[in-house]
Amino acid sequence: MKEKEEGSVFIISAPSGAGKTTLVKGVMEKLTGLKFSVSYTTRLPRSNERDGEDYHFVTPYVFQAMIEKGDFLEWAEVLGNRYGTSQSDVNTWTSEGVDLILDIDTQGAKQVVEKNDQVILIYILPPSLKALQERLVKRGLDSLEMIKLRLSNARRDIEEARWYHYVIVNEKVEEAIEKLKAVIVAERCRKKKKSVLEAKMSQWEE
Repeated sequence: MKEKEEGSVFIISAPSGAGKTTLVKGVMEKLTGLKFSVSYTTRLPRSNERDGEDYHFVTPYVFQAMIEKGDFLEWAEVLGNRYGTSQSDVNTWTSEGVDLILDIDTQGAKQVVEKNDQVILIYILPPSLKALQERLVKRGLDSLEMIKLRLSNARRDIEEARWYHYVIVNEKVEEAIEKLKAVIVAERCRKKKKSVLEAKMSQWEE
């Protein structure tokens, strides 16, 4: 019996406010076989967030215990809060042949790459820092001081996009979703190239 092909891991990073969540939801509506990896965080939930869907919200004590047990594929501290990806969750889904999307920052991406150099790295850029600022103000989730801090962090974070495989500028949402979809489809084709060629050659030799 042929073994099930392991799923791929797509890491998507972006400055806060670049529209990453919207793009991920959009592409998951268009493609099957994709699952969003729900991270663990010590951050308090926002009014529109649900535990187990947007994040697994845990206490700092629980998060620290998970670190000490080696439960995380990666974890990082961002703006005073911790975020981490469950190793067992990733193993479970990819072993079932499901392609996983990890919404993590550049710190976490580096940790994952050290353990698995086959991951696909995608960075989402805002059209400009001015546009990013406008989006952060418009969504109304942060104080002006926090927005300034996010913009400062964004300038440094964008420098890390140089070592990602793909960079997508989120200027028009639908166009950006289509580009993200194209990347995932292309990577799936690349991964299946060997098995497809072998199957076709076998048919043609019959």
